[in-house]
Amino acid sequence: MAKGGKGCRLTWVDENLAKMFYKLGIQVATRPAYFLLIPPLLAALFATGFQQIEYEINPEYLFSPVNGHGKVERRIVEHFFPPNDTTRFNVGRITRAGRFGRVIVVAKDGGTMLRTDIWREMRVLDHIIRNATAEYDGEYYRYADCCAKWQDECFRNDILELDAVLPEVENGTLRLTFPVMFNPVTWDTHIFPVNFGNTVVDGDGTIVTVPAVQLVYFAAADNKRRDARGARWEESFLDAVGEAEESGIWEHISVARFASRTLDLELEKNTRTVVPYFSTTFIIMVLFSVTSCMMGDWVRSKPILGLLGTVSAIAGTLSGFGFICYCGVKFIGINLAAPFLLVGIGIDDTFVMLAAWRRTPVTLPVPERMGRMLAEAAVSITITSVTDVLSFWIGLASTFPSVQIFCLYTGTAVLFTFLWHITFFAACVALSGYAEERNLHSITGMKVKPVSESDDESWLYRLFCTGGINRNAAYNERDNKEHVAMAFFRDYVARALNYGPIKAIIIVVFAAYLAGACYGITNLKEGLERRHLSKEDSYSIKFYDLEDEYYREFPYRIQVVVDGPLDYSNRTVQAEIENLMTTLENTSYITSPIYSESWLRSFVNYVDRNQDYLNMSIDTEEDFIKTLKKLYLSSPNPFSLDIKFSDDEKHIIASRFLIQAVNITDANHEEEMVTDLRKICRESSLNATVFHPYFVFFDQFELVRPTSIQCMVLAALVMMVVSLLFIPNVLCCFWVAFSVISIETGVVGYMALWGVSLDSISMINLIMCIGFSVDFTAHICYAYMSSKAKEPEERVRECLYALGLPIMQGAMSTILGVMVLYWAGSYIFLTFFKTVFLVIFFGALHGILLLPVLLSLFGPGSCCPSDEPLDPADDDELKIRVQQARQVVPRVHHLAHPAAYNLGVLQPHQVLPFGCTKQWEADKDLGLGTSAEEESSQSSSKSGKSAGGRRQRSSPPVAAGADDTPRRFRPLQLMEVYSNAGYDPDEERRVGVRRPPWHLAHGLHYPAAPPCRPNWHRK
Repeated sequence: MAKGGKGCRLTWVDENLAKMFYKLGIQVATRPAYFLLIPPLLAALFATGFQQIEYEINPEYLFSPVNGHGKVERRIVEHFFPPNDTTRFNVGRITRAGRFGRVIVVAKDGGTMLRTDIWREMRVLDHIIRNATAEYDGEYYRYADCCAKWQDECFRNDILELDAVLPEVENGTLRLTFPVMFNPVTWDTHIFPVNFGNTVVDGDGTIVTVPAVQLVYFAAADNKRRDARGARWEESFLDAVGEAEESGIWEHISVARFASRTLDLELEKNTRTVVPYFSTTFIIMVLFSVTSCMMGDWVRSKPILGLLGTVSAIAGTLSGFGFICYCGVKFIGINLAAPFLLVGIGIDDTFVMLAAWRRTPVTLPVPERMGRMLAEAAVSITITSVTDVLSFWIGLASTFPSVQIFCLYTGTAVLFTFLWHITFFAACVALSGYAEERNLHSITGMKVKPVSESDDESWLYRLFCTGGINRNAAYNERDNKEHVAMAFFRDYVARALNYGPIKAIIIVVFAAYLAGACYGITNLKEGLERRHLSKEDSYSIKFYDLEDEYYREFPYRIQVVVDGPLDYSNRTVQAEIENLMTTLENTSYITSPIYSESWLRSFVNYVDRNQDYLNMSIDTEEDFIKTLKKLYLSSPNPFSLDIKFSDDEKHIIASRFLIQAVNITDANHEEEMVTDLRKICRESSLNATVFHPYFVFFDQFELVRPTSIQCMVLAALVMMVVSLLFIPNVLCCFWVAFSVISIETGVVGYMALWGVSLDSISMINLIMCIGFSVDFTAHICYAYMSSKAKEPEERVRECLYALGLPIMQGAMSTILGVMVLYWAGSYIFLTFFKTVFLVIFFGALHGILLLPVLLSLFGPGSCCPSDEPLDPADDDELKIRVQQARQVVPRVHHLAHPAAYNLGVLQPHQVLPFGCTKQWEADKDLGLGTSAEEESSQSSSKSGKSAGGRRQRSSPPVAAGADDTPRRFRPLQLMEVYSNAGYDPDEERRVGVRRPPWHLAHGLHYPAAPPCRPNWHRK
């Protein structure tokens, strides 16, 4: 059970994390070499996992649901009607896209294609395609050697045979009738909707103009070897057509090409285009982190730590990715977007840790400062890391493999980045702390003077070489200047937010923001379009544009499969099947029955019309099947592919029918079509299934919205639980929930207005955004709720002073990390940039502007009842305690972090005055030949120790008015540290009284140290 603090606080997790990280900080400070060496070695070990990397570029696998309806329907169709590309290939009855090459040909002058000159160039194009040579396993072959066949004939484009009659068509002596016509010369049956696009027909059904012609070539792909051969031929096809188009050999036509491998190849090419931006991002992030970590004080400035923070984030990312590669998870190109994001997250943790370091008293020894720093900062970055990791891992519940793989890789990398920061980067901070303790320049490493001792130095020295503290006056104002940016948020931003008209403006702007988001949600498109998998300058974009313009009238040949042991001679069964077909044909998505293929309709009508001549019966099942085989199936024909007999050939156990989709204009229309057709089949009394190979992709339209909502709701609930555990305040969780909903609503709405659809790519980002939303809002809420100030205005000033700068730095680092994706020229990476930018931008505005205003207007004074705020100006008891503290604790002496007493690092009688540091009870070896004696040699010399022994102290007296036994230590709550980060309310500055130390403010009394002469008094 969680141990409670006051009221509604549940502090068990917070307290134990603070204790654990306090101990870790001391261990890192006393043994920094181990933490500097082991993480890089582990990173190098895990990075070898990239040798095991396996790429996955199959779009169907990545961007379609794992168990979508389309895949189930395909299994049903293939169970009864297995494909046979070598002898029984029929394009209308394929179950997979297979291996194919398509070209769409248009006239350069925009006129009709029914011209002899154009047909002559199309014949040349056909010749180039058929003679394109491919190589597989040492064998060279052409289209005729790998084509899909009906009987022994390759699939061919019979539309080219029109050149035999085209002169008559041009002079008007022959009319082409739409949709079907027999060629009077070659006796081919031309089904014009298959090849002609956007055909213009007059009232008599005569074709007037044809703006586009399509040619299709299919390669056999019904086993692995044929599929591999077909894939190689596709590459040769794309190269041959591309070279011909770019060479300018066509005078009258323009050609757009496409193949089944186009999606694979373009996706791979698309994702790899971002690789050159890695170096640019690294340089940008290093410059930003280095400059952000610099100060006017050249001793406390940490530019090198800014660089090492970036290195730590990169090492953590490589380790996480390598570990998952070792686990055998395939790598996908979308993962390449993750490092841009992860570097920003790592640098954000860097800023939090350095901010916590700067809040520790500079006169404390480094191990104590490290303990305090990690006790505060590690809890903070643990919250953000846990929320980010969980939000990514919740993406594993998605039905889309692309989402699952990306979330697994990225979530694991976030975890490794966190571990690297609390070990490797913490050790770097410790080394920097030792340099700061010796007053060494942060860049050159030379010992320099503080500002207060540099009056006699040159102006160049004072500008570039001063820093640190004056040991004779550690707290003089010249050496302890307030952070300008933090003061800006307190004195200017908070003052503006506390001004009534500004609050009203922010509320109005927030209402407009929500209104715009809601409007955007109503315009949200769903589904990942194929064109979004290609780069903007890809050859496939031209093909998609022409296909959308000319081939949306008759786009899909849809199969209807009825399975089960039915008696097809039964008139009732025939009526049920006919009723199903009629219902489907009467929808707005399906064209007239003239385009349908129904063996049952054709067979029954044929027998009924010729009953007097045939002298055959179909009244019994036996007679029906006998007559069917004799009349319709005696010679190979397409209908033979639509009937599945039982093993004994006495029953029909499945049959297939074909219908033609019409005027399907966009992705939303495709979703509606699939949904309505499936509904009709479900409501039928027959066991019916509708299927088209592209239905596997269309399933994303049906599932992307519910899957996104499910993952986002689950992530939001988990974030609330995590927030309650780590930031133990129930009302804070309410405001965090409000902020998460508001930010997520804004991201969804404005990404729709920014041209981003709801698909598997944006779904990744929406799930990820839940974790980021918590990062920006949780601490602001808790800072406000935990403040001991009386007035809301003062609470606003306190929380913005402590958190305004870290939020701004974190937002800038993340946006800079993903900024280069904007120029990648890819929808995938552009979507990442847009969604990450929106969540970071909205999250930062919520944290810095909106939440302080809302909390000041509607938030309670505090989460739960507590004592009145400590105000030295009018609290007599507090004045007495402050005076006692000042008398007992000499100015140059500092108490150890109270956690030390409770964690066993110090005993109650052992304290750490400046210059009299305790020899740590841990192992003396610091690693790499260093020792505790070497590490503490400076403090030993300052405290007047002998070279061979350790000075012993007697127990000092207890502070006046204190109990004989010190109270049990309660670790600092996160915001207790924030509220004592150097901020003094105006009233306290006015009366000239400073707040008491936090341990006195909470009623904790510790014995003072005996007088100790610091070593700087020595001559």
